[in-house]
Amino acid sequence: MLDLSVIILNWNTRDLLHACLNSLSSSAQSDLTFGVVVVDNFSQDGSSDMVKEQHPKVRLIANPVNIGFGAGNNVAVPQTESRYVLFLNSDTIVMENALTGLVKYADSRPEVGIVGAKLLNEDGSLQYSCRRYPNLMTGFFRNTPLGKLFPDNKHATDYLMQDWDHATPRDVDWVSGAALMLRRKLYDQIGAFDEDYFMYCEDVDLCYRANHAPHPDRPGETWKVAYFPDSIIYHYIGKSSDLAPTRMTYEFHKSQHLFYVKHYRNTTPLLIRPIIPVGIVLRSVGQLSLYRVRFYRRKLRERFGKG
Repeated sequence: MLDLSVIILNWNTRDLLHACLNSLSSSAQSDLTFGVVVVDNFSQDGSSDMVKEQHPKVRLIANPVNIGFGAGNNVAVPQTESRYVLFLNSDTIVMENALTGLVKYADSRPEVGIVGAKLLNEDGSLQYSCRRYPNLMTGFFRNTPLGKLFPDNKHATDYLMQDWDHATPRDVDWVSGAALMLRRKLYDQIGAFDEDYFMYCEDVDLCYRANHAPHPDRPGETWKVAYFPDSIIYHYIGKSSDLAPTRMTYEFHKSQHLFYVKHYRNTTPLLIRPIIPVGIVLRSVGQLSLYRVRFYRRKLRERFGKG
């Protein structure tokens, strides 16, 4: 059995996918046996042909339609045989021994079911890829006009765990699905991504389910989620989402509502429950309006020049 199966979901990011696969083949991963599966979600940019022609050792699964992030990744898991599965975005570059580090760390901590790598932006700055679970105040202050008025507000900084330098391993609430490693034993117990989420929040949901699932070998304990910063992966964030910003904004807020209904609504006070969906809708409308304003500003600059 392999140590690790790397599953990369792709949608119209051919060149980025090519670079990601090159990084996997060129980066040293000491004493690690792993295989790579690309799941293509009906790309129209020649991604599947590129994989076949330039990466013949990579297994390709070509979906006839775009079935979403969670469902797309889930297609591949039953077709792999490995102790761990790494869900890896196509817009990533894997550094030397990053995969080895994740597996060795998980091997040293059998109570951990999910491990996330340290993600860096293209310029080398930190991405806040491990976070606390969102709450009502996070929704008010994260990427909203209130958040812009109060950029250092406690609700947003706590959510992003900005009170910590992200330089040491630690247990966290959830890690980004851009580079999320799942222990096979946990997968056999709770499955992978909830396919009701088309895009976004499926990583939060998976970690939440892991945090609430009883550990079979540790009575009275649940599975843990951990962040391991010694494994470094560059993530050119949002490259697929940028291809369809309106649709992705809708899907993001739809997923927020689904996560709330699934995990939070039953414990939310009755008087507050009607406010949540209204707030999500208003937040979505605000984001969509902002995209349109930016779009028309860009068009005006292109037509009349910056001056």
